Amino acid sequence: MANKIKLHKGLNISLEGRAAKQVTEIPPTGTLAIVPDDFYGFKPKVTVKEGDTVLAGDPLFVNKSQPELCVVSPVSGKVTLIERGERRKVLSVRVEADAEQKSKDFGIVPLGQMSAEDLKALLLKAGLFAFIKQRPYDITANPNDKPKGIFVSTFSEMPLAADFSYVIEGREEDFQFGIDALAKWAPVYLGISTAQADSSLAEIKNATVTIFDGPNPAGNVGVQINHVSPINKGEIAWTLGAEEVIFIGHLLRTGQVDLKRTIAFAGSEVKDPKYLKVYIGTSMAAICDGKLKQEEHVRLINGNPLVGQMAARDSFLASHVTEVCAIPEGDDKHEVLGWIRPRLKDFSTSRSYFSWLCGKKTYNLDARIKGGERHIIMSGEYDRVFPMDIYAGYLVKAILAGDIDRMEQLGIYEVAPEDFAVAEFVDSSKLELQRIVREGLDNLRKEMA
Repeated sequence: MANKIKLHKGLNISLEGRAAKQVTEIPPTGTLAIVPDDFYGFKPKVTVKEGDTVLAGDPLFVNKSQPELCVVSPVSGKVTLIERGERRKVLSVRVEADAEQKSKDFGIVPLGQMSAEDLKALLLKAGLFAFIKQRPYDITANPNDKPKGIFVSTFSEMPLAADFSYVIEGREEDFQFGIDALAKWAPVYLGISTAQADSSLAEIKNATVTIFDGPNPAGNVGVQINHVSPINKGEIAWTLGAEEVIFIGHLLRTGQVDLKRTIAFAGSEVKDPKYLKVYIGTSMAAICDGKLKQEEHVRLINGNPLVGQMAARDSFLASHVTEVCAIPEGDDKHEVLGWIRPRLKDFSTSRSYFSWLCGKKTYNLDARIKGGERHIIMSGEYDRVFPMDIYAGYLVKAILAGDIDRMEQLGIYEVAPEDFAVAEFVDSSKLELQRIVREGLDNLRKEMA
């Protein structure tokens, strides 16, 4: 019987345009690109040249400090561009996909005959180890570390997030293979939602299954770590997305890398919100063209509205992303009376609008922040939506002050920027909390190096 944890703090934000449970496959045509910045903490060294031909599973770049750690091409084709920015920083490696896809064969070895080191060597060679992140610091994991546990969350309460219960349909075997593999390294902790309690996910073997019942961000793996096995100074935990577990299972079962995701293409500006089966690195143009209600005044997001990045049509699907969203930009709106106007269609956490009288409803929110940044942090404002045993407001203040000792005492080792997404949403001072936390983690990592 899985243990159940009830969370009371948080905030669910119901937006219009949730993806319907229908899937359309987008074939790998045109140019795909892998962006090194998707693998945070990675210092890329490109191993291919423009004009080279690659198979799906061939390495595109490696980590300078750990050459065994590589990122591979999701498709077979021709390397058309190695895009560089200032100081020759690698911005992306672009591959023109073949009409007929071919994959590199890594061979099939029964999992029972593989040691933990054999498995690590295979995942490093196939480029799948790069999808594993570590806490603290929320960076790409170091293969030489020994984690206290490996944490996987199979749900997200973020607005317009993909439903993993739907994504996993037909791929349960690959998911179990992936969990079995991870269990060779360290204890595996699987977080599921109450809606998944009666599904096959609750019966997963070789993992400690915990049911989390509560509002967003209950699905965040950081929140789950905090309640299941908090991280102390000197300890390391590994995390990875649920669909990335499927990547590992597919490799073990078939001997080939398949970096195809089933993402939610959602939002009020999408004509027909549904799921798309696409390779990581697919161009946003291939995902969006002809599928939006309008071309102007639309905010395209690589990810979900709270933690995703603003995307342009010439950008590419990020490697860890499970949804692409389109919401109104709001730059074409001019409202009489401004904030003092009574509203029934806008969302407010402080009951400033009359919409709270309308019961549960979905909202069509735009990208405006509706107010300027104020250099003040309201006491207790973050804590009421922050379901971790951490004083979020004091931690943010310690980060802004650069107080390393205080940051450690207040639990910075357990958090990632995404854990502050809801707090950032409700913040009346309009501070960029996710950016602040990322800078704090980077400064701490630099000090500890």
